[in-house]
Amino acid sequence: MEEARQYSAVSVSFSEGNLVVELEDGRSISTPLNWYPKLLLASQEARRNYEISPLGVHWLELDEDLSVAGMLAGRRSR
Repeated sequence: MEEARQYSAVSVSFSEGNLVVELEDGRSISTPLNWYPKLLLASQEARRNYEISPLGVHWLELDEDLSVAGMLAGRRSR
């Protein structure tokens, strides 16, 4: 059985109602922004104020944390 690998984000952007996260292996994850109400309602400035962590992306001001594993699995914010 192949061991699960953790993929890390390298950048975040927003386009046409989507959150786009670029991964270290060259792939992009694009998910609908309406999956993440805090990001959907946030200003452009607040959306740009994020930190990339080993497991995902964190918006301190918005109190929002998204994991790469969750985005790959298609999980929405609670």
